[in-house]
Amino acid sequence: MHVTALAWAGTIGLIVALLVIDLVMAAIRPHKVGFKEATAWSVFYILVAIAFGVWVGLYYGGDSGTEYFAGYIIEKSLSVDNLFVFVIIMATFSVPDKRQHKVLTWGIVLALIMRAIFILAGAALLDLFSFTFLLFGLLLVYTAVQLFRHRDEDPDIEDNLMVKGAQRLLPVSKDYVGGKLFAKIDGKRMVTPLFIVLIAIGSVDLLFALDSIPAIFGVTDEAFIVFTANAFALLGLRALFFLVQGLLDRLVYLSVGLALILLFIGAKLILHWLHVDISHSVPEIPTMLSLGVVLGILAVVTVASLLKTRANPEAKAHAGSLSAKPKQDEPNE
Repeated sequence: MHVTALAWAGTIGLIVALLVIDLVMAAIRPHKVGFKEATAWSVFYILVAIAFGVWVGLYYGGDSGTEYFAGYIIEKSLSVDNLFVFVIIMATFSVPDKRQHKVLTWGIVLALIMRAIFILAGAALLDLFSFTFLLFGLLLVYTAVQLFRHRDEDPDIEDNLMVKGAQRLLPVSKDYVGGKLFAKIDGKRMVTPLFIVLIAIGSVDLLFALDSIPAIFGVTDEAFIVFTANAFALLGLRALFFLVQGLLDRLVYLSVGLALILLFIGAKLILHWLHVDISHSVPEIPTMLSLGVVLGILAVVTVASLLKTRANPEAKAHAGSLSAKPKQDEPNE
């Protein structure tokens, strides 16, 4: 697949333009995003992603189009876990409704930057060392096991090292000060809680990039497809947050489903390494089968979650964690 500099420039220009529109809207008219507005933007971003995938298929061939849509669906499903953590962050720092639009947009910008760095590094490693497929596969298998083990937990945002360090080293104002990142209060330069929120989101984005990038390399090693599938999956994340914010608690089996997806893609990467480096007799998992498995897992998880919460309304979903929370000391009797 040969992607010209013009195609790269046009694609990046489209992505940047969409981000600028979001940022300008957040700055000009900070407001609580309602259901109708969130629905409209979600449909718009999905249509943009589909149109781009159709263009990839027509211009670069059906296989490239299939790889793009498989990657997009994998990244979209993994991004739902981002939404869980974003909800936790918003609640932890009591972010005002009208500021959440801005926080989410900047969070997506940070996520795109980090993923671009990881994509370049990952593509370079795969070109130089084929055993990188094995390392990526083992990383995904480990992540899947940890996520399944701690599926009923939520990450502890306040215990995040970067957040704790920022709060310890920087003077933080008590108020959000009109949605600014920095403010001068009583003659003293301070950061606002919004700055700490962005640090929290940025550090979480870093952890998610460590999982999502190896996952999509499981269906394609084309950097252009990896980047665009990530970008278009993330662009719709802000609108999706406001659209499903009230429904996330009902997806009680989502962490289990994501663990299964990561385990499957990890196995696919390991098989690919065995096929390339050990023996061509080792079978590989085709992209179309990967697409079907991921869609099947998501469908089963969604239906099972809704049936579970219908039978037990008190059941609540969790984002899942990669490590156990330290146990709190029991109070003395």
